[in-house]
Amino acid sequence: MNKAKKRIFDIIQIGQKGDVPSLLFDVFITLTIIVNILIMFLDTFPSLDYMDSFLRAIEQITLLIFLVEYILRIWTSEYLYPQETKKKALLRFLISFDGIVDLLTIIPLFFLSGFVVFRMMRVVRILHLFRINAQYDSFHAIASVFISKKNQILSSLFIIVILMLASSLCMYNVEHAAQPDVFKNGFSGIWWSLSTIFTVGYGDIYPITWIGKALAVIITFLGVCAVAIPTGIISAGFVEQYTLLQKNSLLDTDTNMTITVTVEEDAPYVGWTMEKAEKEYGINIAAMIRGGNVMLPTGQTEILVDDTLVYQTNRL
Repeated sequence: MNKAKKRIFDIIQIGQKGDVPSLLFDVFITLTIIVNILIMFLDTFPSLDYMDSFLRAIEQITLLIFLVEYILRIWTSEYLYPQETKKKALLRFLISFDGIVDLLTIIPLFFLSGFVVFRMMRVVRILHLFRINAQYDSFHAIASVFISKKNQILSSLFIIVILMLASSLCMYNVEHAAQPDVFKNGFSGIWWSLSTIFTVGYGDIYPITWIGKALAVIITFLGVCAVAIPTGIISAGFVEQYTLLQKNSLLDTDTNMTITVTVEEDAPYVGWTMEKAEKEYGINIAAMIRGGNVMLPTGQTEILVDDTLVYQTNRL
């Protein structure tokens, strides 16, 4: 039973390139997600009302597939977190990003009509597309950049928020007398400041006094500079990731020894973060191979069973 359960777990995991059934399952789930999302868009065309029954039937089938997948992931969650007990592994899956998205995805199966909030949950299915690419290098590189630069990005976003609030208050003070119906209070200018700072310029709210126009020019320039900050931070992060990749591909074999090891179920470091493993064993983990995909792990990446670690240790 446990062997069959483990086999099912391997099949439903995304990115198992060497496993044909797992690859076919990935393709099947991907097509199911695409069909489900396509139905949501087709449902917005009044001219297709005559196909409503057919579309609802297809939608029900795709939701049932999502439900079966969700049940299987709950059933095999102990293999996803082998370092935890069954109950803790189940809880970790339920509160994980994938678990929450899966749950919100199948809720409309029981509330296909009714409150708007339940109908809006249909949109959550689009988040399934993240999981298609979650195990591949491109998505992992992007995630690594955001994780490593999260403090700088949050600081730059905080600057943008301050600029929005300040510009809204300034515009209220100079435009309220001329446009009392438009700039009613200090928060009325936030929509204007948002579209101005991000250079969208919808034109539904705009200053009419010469002081307001002069202030708008200054705020626009400041907005361009403020928006450029997170862009520069993210760009620098990608350069660092590329440099790290190049560095790891040219491992120092003169003074260090490169070792490749596949993680076994009884390994003491299963469930550890990369940062903890490097600190405990005094090694430099250069790369991880998971499901046939080479990944650049971050310090908080967890080590799982069947991962292959490529690391360096001093020859001496």
